[in-house]
Amino acid sequence: MNNQDLAPSIFQADWSPVMFPPCEEDSNSSCGSLGASALNVKTSESDYNDPDAEEKLCAVCGDKANGYHFHVLTCEGCKGFFRRSMTKGLTFTCPFTRSCPVTKAKRRRCQACRLQKCLEVGMRKDMILSEEALTARRQLRMKKRQERLQRGQKVVEVGSLTEEQQQLITTLIDAHRKHFDANLEHFVGYRPQPIARTNWENFRQQHESLSFPDCSLGGVDQSAASEKIIEADTGTELPHFADLSTYMIQQVINFAKEIPVFRALSIDDQISLLKGATMEISHLQYNTAFNLETKIWECGRHKLTIEHGVMTGFQRMYLEPMQKFHITLRTLKLHESEYVLMQALALFSPGMAPYLG
Repeated sequence: MNNQDLAPSIFQADWSPVMFPPCEEDSNSSCGSLGASALNVKTSESDYNDPDAEEKLCAVCGDKANGYHFHVLTCEGCKGFFRRSMTKGLTFTCPFTRSCPVTKAKRRRCQACRLQKCLEVGMRKDMILSEEALTARRQLRMKKRQERLQRGQKVVEVGSLTEEQQQLITTLIDAHRKHFDANLEHFVGYRPQPIARTNWENFRQQHESLSFPDCSLGGVDQSAASEKIIEADTGTELPHFADLSTYMIQQVINFAKEIPVFRALSIDDQISLLKGATMEISHLQYNTAFNLETKIWECGRHKLTIEHGVMTGFQRMYLEPMQKFHITLRTLKLHESEYVLMQALALFSPGMAPYLG
């Protein structure tokens, strides 16, 4: 059994087959030379590169095909195997009856039957390019790649921010820093949080710190007792969270008023935009205070979790997706400018257009 199929080949070309079908499908062309037709580049992509198109399979082994090679739709492995076999003039012998199955899993077991299958499906030796032609084509591809990179750099230069756009970003950042109170330092004079659950948690933590193995809070089921505490306290957080929501809404309003195009709108339109975006903007603002490790919103001396939402009366099934959103957004590690631009996009959402005058 020959192991040539496993070895790298100097004739293995690094190329995308969709670029050169005109030459390789013409049996009368001299593809071993450096003729102009051998270097003809096809710029349009074929249907099998369309992600919505049906997946194409290799005509030899049934593996996923990546293009037409030597006149047949094949995978990269069978393309390389056929080129090496033909270029080196290799001869294989089947130890059986020359009827071995050629599949993705078994294609390396009998190279004689694999080569025979390549020829049966129509792969053509005359379409194999010479080493000189391959080298010339690689050089051409490298040149075109460099030209694309240079064009891309020019596009970046053309697409750089204008002075007006840069000024808008500066305005948004200044407004964010001026009116967003991440630590809730100015959140004073509001109804304080209830302490019933806090006292229970402190008591439980003190008990656990004693580390008495046979002590279990006097035989009380801690989880059941905790659930009863939560159930008894449900709704007691509501006044505090109502005040906190009011405070957040005020921050969003003040942020929006710093944006010139927002101030230019009628009062009715301003109210409509704020109604549609205040909650979304608040989530974006306070995502910066979310701790990924502890899953806590660390707002200065205020430490908030979804448990506080449960105590307020919200159902956990609605709070957990919200927490997942904050985890996902925080994982992106956005910059301050990205946060404020997202807030502006939320405020001027196209979906609000039907509600404006």
